[in-house]
Amino acid sequence: MTPYDEFDDTTTDTVFRDVILLALIGFIAMVIMLLPHLQKKKEETQDHKAPGNVIVEMHWPNDMIVDVDLWVRAPNATPVGFWNQGNDIFNLLRDDLGIDGDATNENYEISYSRGIRPGEYIVNVHMYSIVPKGLVVPVKIVVSVRAKYDTTRQLLETTLKLNRRNQEETAFKFRLTAEGELVEGSVSTLRHPLITGYRRSK
Repeated sequence: MTPYDEFDDTTTDTVFRDVILLALIGFIAMVIMLLPHLQKKKEETQDHKAPGNVIVEMHWPNDMIVDVDLWVRAPNATPVGFWNQGNDIFNLLRDDLGIDGDATNENYEISYSRGIRPGEYIVNVHMYSIVPKGLVVPVKIVVSVRAKYDTTRQLLETTLKLNRRNQEETAFKFRLTAEGELVEGSVSTLRHPLITGYRRSK
């Protein structure tokens, strides 16, 4: 092998390694630049696939082990709560007993609807368990709507106070259009028991 041949092989190896290294660096740079766009697209996809159109949530303090129940009635439908956890419109997705051992350590119930039926909706809260004397349980209720190709919009929010067993209070009565718009002037807190109504319908 002549000195020229040895020099030529070394140069070729060096160039080959440099090309491979530059290609690898370029690939890594492309991946880093694309990551924010991929994450954004993933979040948008998950947002559009989130379940439910009318969403009713109920929260009470995590350190209170009392059992509070959420009841919801859609237009021309039976009430949905822990006795009747679903119908053709609503489903109760989480029935929280408010006791130790809850995997999430959060006192929380939620109901979702499939579609938006126009008409009057009623949202009630019910104290199922015995309440220790002097204890007042603040219960927060949030109503949101998700229309087609839209993000979730909060419509209503309130906090009710429960202090005795079997106390049932109406958080909201309201009307929605088929597009998920709140009918002006339709919101009230006029008491409308749902548990009594469910028992009678059975």
